[in-house]
Amino acid sequence: MNNIEPVHIAPIRVDDMHMDNMPVEVRPLREADLPEADRIFRLAFGTFLGLPEPLAFAGDADFVGTRWRASPEAALGAYVDGVLVGSNFAARWGSFGFFGPLTVHPDLWDKGIARRLLAATMSLFERWGTRHAALFTFPQSAKHVGLYQAFGFWPQQLTPVMSKPAGATLEAGTWRAYSDLDGESRIATLGACRALTDAIHPGLDVTSEIESASRQGIGDTVLVHDGCELVAFAICHLGKGSEAGSGAAYVKFGAAHPGPAAGAHFERLLSACEAMAHARGMAQLVAGVNTSRHDAYRQMLARGFRTVLQGVAMQQANAHGYNRADCFVIDDWR
Repeated sequence: MNNIEPVHIAPIRVDDMHMDNMPVEVRPLREADLPEADRIFRLAFGTFLGLPEPLAFAGDADFVGTRWRASPEAALGAYVDGVLVGSNFAARWGSFGFFGPLTVHPDLWDKGIARRLLAATMSLFERWGTRHAALFTFPQSAKHVGLYQAFGFWPQQLTPVMSKPAGATLEAGTWRAYSDLDGESRIATLGACRALTDAIHPGLDVTSEIESASRQGIGDTVLVHDGCELVAFAICHLGKGSEAGSGAAYVKFGAAHPGPAAGAHFERLLSACEAMAHARGMAQLVAGVNTSRHDAYRQMLARGFRTVLQGVAMQQANAHGYNRADCFVIDDWR
């Protein structure tokens, strides 16, 4: 999930750090620490998953640098004696928030560092006035599920992350890319996207992701209209250096306006995402959907999407949020 070159330094060892004498400090992650945060992120996930080369985890996709640049104030680092040992990244989508990847150097697992990072993240949500929060984690890990339960998050239904080949499609119909709009049209479009997500879940607002993908040059947003009305949109990361990685288009968030025509608009959106992926030279289209959004999940399976990774959604206070059968929404909260 990252293309920042790892920094080759000596591994951190618990015995070297004398944890009993060195309190953990959680504070905003420094830009200078991004290469090490990326290395720890890859090492932690690669070790947990048992990869023969843990640092090869996620290839040339970027989940650390892109998220820091999207919102530096939402990136937290855990430091012991000034040395970075872990990090977490929060996302503020209007009234809704989620976090991850939360990672700690494997030599320092089970030392309470993840709890410190999570406590600081919850303070961020409180400061922002977040009304609902959630996360994606490994369903097979009792340790991960137990940690998040201790902070009021409860496991619900599975979230498969799925992939399909991105080919030319005659079903795409008319769609536009956010990058093709002028300044005034972009302002109007952001307002329309905000209104669409608010109709799905009060206060939900992903326009910061639209602007971040555009500003960083890591993706684009697909816009589907019915006449003059925006009926669906999807934020797509594209290729190396984004959250997608080489040869892939990844739908960070996509949604169709709720209502009787939502299923049809969602079908058009899936076609438009595939058309954009193909037009930009991407071989695969990757997208996640919670299985509680049953009709959306079934439509994606019918189009040939197949699961490549599966997590479980955990939501604060066991609330449903927008993980409901009537929601035609793509996201996975990784």
